[in-house]
Amino acid sequence: MSDPQNPADAQPPASPPQATPPAYEPPAAQPATPAYEPPAAAPAPPAPAYAAAPQDGAPTSPPPYAAAPPAPVGPPANAPVPGRTLGIVAFVLSIVLSGLAIVPLILGIVALVQSRKAGAKNGWAIAAIIISALAIVVAIVVLIILFAVVIPAATTEFLRLCGEYGNGVHDIGGTTVTLSGCP
Repeated sequence: MSDPQNPADAQPPASPPQATPPAYEPPAAQPATPAYEPPAAAPAPPAPAYAAAPQDGAPTSPPPYAAAPPAPVGPPANAPVPGRTLGIVAFVLSIVLSGLAIVPLILGIVALVQSRKAGAKNGWAIAAIIISALAIVVAIVVLIILFAVVIPAATTEFLRLCGEYGNGVHDIGGTTVTLSGCP
């Protein structure tokens, strides 16, 4: 086997005999072409008519050009409204995270402030603020009902079961109940 790193050991490949190309022959003589002749000179244009020079000898200046148009003022017509993306994020979060409504409420307020500073309206941020505020109010009402009705009812039931069965593991209506901490 030959070593590809050491070509001295390898045998050169046999090449077929090369045919010699034909000798160069100059091209046949071409007929002579006439020398280039420039076209006839065009007649000179008439001299322009200038106004008479001022009498005091001072040169005249060309007429002034019109003033450049004023630069555009304000943002471009299709510029993004600051706070719009944050308002959309707050809106989506106000729907998805209704249990954590304080986060989209804060984001909606920040988005609304950014939009107002830029002089733009942001309906997404307003919708997020309204939905988040309503979710917070609903959560407060639910918590009040939970603490005022459900917890006292559960406490009353626990005390009743403790008085009837006492501490320990009991089978009540087919359900195993462990009572501990009974007074």
